Amino acid sequence: MPLRLHDTLERRQIDFEPIDPDGPVTFYTCGPTVYDYAHIGNFRSFLNADVLRRTLEFLGYEVRHVMNITDVGHMTDDAVADGGGEDKMAVAGKRLQEAKKSGRLPEGVELDPDDPNAIADFYAEAFMEDGRILGLGVVDDAEKDPTLMPRPTRWIPQMIALIERLIEDGNAYVGGDGAVYFSVASFPAYGRLSGNTVDALRAGEGGRVSSTNQAAKRHPADFLLWNPDPSHLMRWASPWGEGYPGWHLECSAMAQGLLAADEGPHAGQIDLHSGGEDNIFPHHECEIAQSCAASKSERFARHWFHTRHLVVEGEKMSKSGGNFHTVRDILDRGVTPAALRLELVRTHYRQNANFTMQGLRDCGRMVDRWCRLRDRLVAGRVVPGEGPGPLESALAGFEAAVSDDLNLARAIGVLNEAANASRLDDDAESGSSERAAAELAALLRMDGILGVLDRNVVRASDAEAGGLTAEIESKIAARTEAKARKDWAAADAMRDELAAMGIAIKDGPDGTTWTRIVE
Repeated sequence: MPLRLHDTLERRQIDFEPIDPDGPVTFYTCGPTVYDYAHIGNFRSFLNADVLRRTLEFLGYEVRHVMNITDVGHMTDDAVADGGGEDKMAVAGKRLQEAKKSGRLPEGVELDPDDPNAIADFYAEAFMEDGRILGLGVVDDAEKDPTLMPRPTRWIPQMIALIERLIEDGNAYVGGDGAVYFSVASFPAYGRLSGNTVDALRAGEGGRVSSTNQAAKRHPADFLLWNPDPSHLMRWASPWGEGYPGWHLECSAMAQGLLAADEGPHAGQIDLHSGGEDNIFPHHECEIAQSCAASKSERFARHWFHTRHLVVEGEKMSKSGGNFHTVRDILDRGVTPAALRLELVRTHYRQNANFTMQGLRDCGRMVDRWCRLRDRLVAGRVVPGEGPGPLESALAGFEAAVSDDLNLARAIGVLNEAANASRLDDDAESGSSERAAAELAALLRMDGILGVLDRNVVRASDAEAGGLTAEIESKIAARTEAKARKDWAAADAMRDELAAMGIAIKDGPDGTTWTRIVE
């Protein structure tokens, strides 16, 4: 069954066809800028890319997936091609300086606010920890092969070489201010991805083009490749003087250097490129221009995959609005990583998603049910029957749903329908059977895309705080003893005590489990 994906450049669904049918699918994802903890809106985009990668693997493809970690060059105003506002690493330094003065640095954190490399290292590790918890496959891969999560600060020589090539070919020039700019006039296809035209991209029109140093440019839409700004914290020597790379350039150098062929009919091309919809312009538009100009290729990425925005309880996420959440904020409420992951991916990636606490509760219950089903299948508690069971029979429908532009809502519906139809016998003796094994394999295969069954646990750092685990387990044991004595009043009282502590308990065939109650 072919995978059909919506391609942002073509503005329609097309069959996914890799450049090399016999080689790995080459997939590049724009990753985080590590000046703060990544928020759940960021992770919606990253997790949808992970679902795409898992779907490709489900369908039999080998995937080489690269996600960058931006540690230089990104400005606070990235809606303009040159970037505007402040250096994000400088913003992080100021924030940490204020926290240090007021004694509000997180416990155990000792960062030098004046050291951008230390700041980047700290938040990069925090991102990777969050990614591991939520099941980002690229993070696990990068632990074995660090090149899969490259850092721009380690690619400066390759970026300088790319700029030199663009200047030599007439696609870039040194402006009157000493900065190096890409000439959009040299690339007639500029604007095709976003729908912007070069003529419309003039200074001051819709905030699309930075008005900074316009006199130094040949065209208002020309964008920075190398910036000599002396106020920037991180700077390197170059043929054009000390400076730092433009943030669009970073991804072109790393994506082509790590994924694309150097020569042949598809030189400079990769199969897939993903990011949030806010990356379409200017970031990905500029990436296409640089990459295609350097490689002389008509395409940079064969397929462009963009995730739409996330709102919280129907409102735009903002710190001032009190609805700005990091992954850690949500997990600290006792939410399982499985529930958070499912809530962030179950709405189609091309629709705006509304993140709600009720949605988290619904996802938690859904995952709990799948986990109970898995545990009973492991125990072999299946009613015997002829032919494939409901889960095994559902695989074709599940595959059809995910192959239709990653329709996870439909795929989840297929799984739930099969779970409802599963005939299980909790009174049967535990044991293995071919039918149970086949049903379990089908469930695990579907979870290979959803990625939730092994993440349905409260984060250990939260559960163990203040000896909480021991207290909860003690109360659960006391309740179990009361039930054995048929002292229902005592058992109910113990359940109420746990509920007052914010703990929900669930009785199942394999004992009693507990989770935090999400408020």
